[in-house]
Amino acid sequence: MNIYGASVSRLIEEFAKLPGVGAKSASRMAFYVLNSPKERAEALANAILNAKNSSKYCKFCYNLADTDICRICAGSKRDNSTIMVVESPQDMAAYEKTKEYSGLYHILHGAISPMDGVGPADLRIKELLERLQRDESINEVILATNPNIEGEATAMYLAKLLKTLEIKTTRIAHGVPVGSDLEHVDSVTLLRALQGRIPV
Repeated sequence: MNIYGASVSRLIEEFAKLPGVGAKSASRMAFYVLNSPKERAEALANAILNAKNSSKYCKFCYNLADTDICRICAGSKRDNSTIMVVESPQDMAAYEKTKEYSGLYHILHGAISPMDGVGPADLRIKELLERLQRDESINEVILATNPNIEGEATAMYLAKLLKTLEIKTTRIAHGVPVGSDLEHVDSVTLLRALQGRIPV
């Protein structure tokens, strides 16, 4: 039932299409925009259009950037001998926040998921292999895909491909989250924690 009129209803519908946004959240966002000054609504609309029109993929790592080479790949203080493979730009940002990793990245833009119709050809795997064959200074690839079924499948697939290139390939450790009780942790996480144990 169209309570608010066509334009407001359409705005709510568009917000509801965003991931993780339900009907109530979409309605709240729509009314926030409608109750904001016109300048704020225009600034939001312009930011969306500008990001959509000017963003491109870095020609090396496929991070989002405003230029052909992203800030990380262009950085002079990065360790060019190591590449961390992640699923998304958000995953890369999470590692950057730790300030502990100084190497480069390669962003796959997804994970292998047959149930969702996503295969290896849908990811930036071919570009990763070409990059590794082109750049002889790379001596380690860190597989940092998510610790779920799709991420594990992607990491296993990549590990098999990378064996032929004779480049050291490692997988990030997964363990028990800090602050959790062992009795509530699933068996796969416990096994990963046991396998990834370190000396103290």
